[in-house]
Amino acid sequence: MVSEERFEFTATAKKRLIITLLVGLVLSIFGYFTLGSGDHGGGHGEEGQTEMVADGHGEEPYGAEDHGEEADGEESEHHGSSTSVKRLLSNLWINNVFFAGLAIIGVFFFAIQYASQAGWSAGIKRIPMAFGNWLPIAFVLMLVVFMIGGHDIFHWTHADLYAEVGGDKIVKGKAAYFFWPLEGGATPVFWIGRMVIFFGVWYLLFRKLRSLAFSEDLEGGTKQWYKMRSTSAIFLVFFAVSSSMAAWDWIMSIDVHWFSTMFGWYSFASWWVAGLALTLFIVVMLKDKGYLSVVNANHIHDLGKFVFAFSIFWTYVWFSQFLLIYYAHIPEETVYFLERWKDTHYAPVFYINLILNFFFPFLVLMTRDAKRHTRILKVVCPAVIFGHWLDFYLMVSPGTVGHNGGFGFLEIGLILVYLSAFLFVTFNALAKAPLYAKNHPMLKESLHHHI
Repeated sequence: MVSEERFEFTATAKKRLIITLLVGLVLSIFGYFTLGSGDHGGGHGEEGQTEMVADGHGEEPYGAEDHGEEADGEESEHHGSSTSVKRLLSNLWINNVFFAGLAIIGVFFFAIQYASQAGWSAGIKRIPMAFGNWLPIAFVLMLVVFMIGGHDIFHWTHADLYAEVGGDKIVKGKAAYFFWPLEGGATPVFWIGRMVIFFGVWYLLFRKLRSLAFSEDLEGGTKQWYKMRSTSAIFLVFFAVSSSMAAWDWIMSIDVHWFSTMFGWYSFASWWVAGLALTLFIVVMLKDKGYLSVVNANHIHDLGKFVFAFSIFWTYVWFSQFLLIYYAHIPEETVYFLERWKDTHYAPVFYINLILNFFFPFLVLMTRDAKRHTRILKVVCPAVIFGHWLDFYLMVSPGTVGHNGGFGFLEIGLILVYLSAFLFVTFNALAKAPLYAKNHPMLKESLHHHI
């Protein structure tokens, strides 16, 4: 008979997270004000800028709107905010997208275990499920940041791009995707509507799965398990479509003149690996604190294998996207990587991204023992999580602040703010229910799991 086990979110743990949040807030404020007002727009006059946009296809921060439609150097409303404001908004958006992704990936992990009838994970499923409690917070933060700083984050929001004379033909061709049923340059009803639908359905299905999981604790049997299996299947079908569209809307549309048919997979892979690493890290830390008695080295090994394997999968998608663009050498496509490869702000991050997200986990987690050694996992998991944050930084920052980007106190501070808030919500949710379902029909299989 397996006894119930509950996580205690102690006052000390809460205090540490609150202190971390406050430290992050102080660093963010200090970093913001030390940036100064800076120049306006996208860093006109920066060395190397001409090389990147010589073909006239660069995004707004790189090309001063020289997309073949506006005159070079023409100042417009697009450059209204200072560099420090744009960098703040860019970092807020990076963290919003990254942690929203972790939240929905947690629900995805939970759902896929039921849909696949997996038994090995019965003792750990509620860890990633708790990530889903961040979803309503993520929705509010994303909507607020878009309403406040949408013009500085998304080039396509500017009304003059849709003018009959002097507009941008490429952006006008995509107007319906953002603004339907309104005209281009108005309120992006269709874009906002998709965000509301995505978060709404994700949260409703998360609430349904969570309710069924807690009912299973009380009732036992297989009735709730079958309901969770069918609900999980519905969630996975919706997630397959919505996660890709969310990546197009929230990230790819920042570089509105550029697109990749692999971008949905690429963003999912980055979210997925980061979510697996965070799940493994929390499981290891809880084991060290004496929790999760039903979890053994074999479960940790399996999670380690997932981090190892999907780090390779992420690299495969990254390289496939990069190689096709590099080989085709089409200016409209190559500008995306030129912005990240040649700029002095982003080139180091470009290579660090590959090191942290592929070479480091691949080489360190290659052996069987490494995937079971908690000291190694405590190093690898945070590195992988941070590495994929850098991945989203590279997706967003070049298209929003361009040559005025950087990495300093502002970035570090906001990471700490979001991470501490996310963990607070997660641990608070874990403390409100048993850490694992003692009546799960496959718990016995999990207890005897061996690889």
